[in-house]
Amino acid sequence: MAESALFIQSLEKGLAVLQAFRANETMNLREIAQACDITSGSAQRVAYTLEQCGYLKKDSYTKRYRVTVKAVGLGYSYLAREPLFQNAHAVLHQLNQECGEIVNLSVPDETDHMVFVMRVPTSKHIPVYMPVGTRIPMHASSSGRAMLAYLPPDELERKLATAAFQKHTPHTTIDQAMLRRLIDEARQNRYAYADEEFFQGDVNVAATVMNEDSQPIAAINISVPKPRWSLERARLDLGPLVIRAARAISKNAT
Repeated sequence: MAESALFIQSLEKGLAVLQAFRANETMNLREIAQACDITSGSAQRVAYTLEQCGYLKKDSYTKRYRVTVKAVGLGYSYLAREPLFQNAHAVLHQLNQECGEIVNLSVPDETDHMVFVMRVPTSKHIPVYMPVGTRIPMHASSSGRAMLAYLPPDELERKLATAAFQKHTPHTTIDQAMLRRLIDEARQNRYAYADEEFFQGDVNVAATVMNEDSQPIAAINISVPKPRWSLERARLDLGPLVIRAARAISKNAT
């Protein structure tokens, strides 16, 4: 990261510690230091400060820290005030009523993941617990492929060249040539799909939300379970629905 007199390193460390808890329910000081690549002394000072500010809580017996509910407030303004989400709210609920299945809205982050920011559940089955903030790799999700399909060719190549492809299920696509074909197909069809690539038994289709400059900014997807849905039926019945919903959100996106 570029050095500047304006840059506050202690704040960077504090944010890094909070982010480290995304992958850990609890951590002690040694684990915090290792996760954030900081000294034990820095970990102790940062954890103490966050505890005093109410963002971390330490178990007096185990000496392990966990994030408190106050940390949820850090993202509240983004979720509550972002115009895109306000415009998408009604569209997602209407789509949910149309298809009767789980509907999600996600946006890309800087690490080539899609972050789920809105979710409308279904009453037909108990879905996988996936709270707002859940991140799924672009290569293993229909939402990610829908986004990748509309990137400029050079940017797409950079992302594919630097991506860390990981198997999440036996069906996860990690072959770059195959992934390129799926992305090309998504561009031609105006929607993407994934078949049990991140969660076993989950089929999903997604379409891209564009801003006024025709740049991809988000993706809307419908998630359905096997064996109640086959991939072929999901593509045939749900592909047109996500395309229409994405278009409706895009009209109001800024």
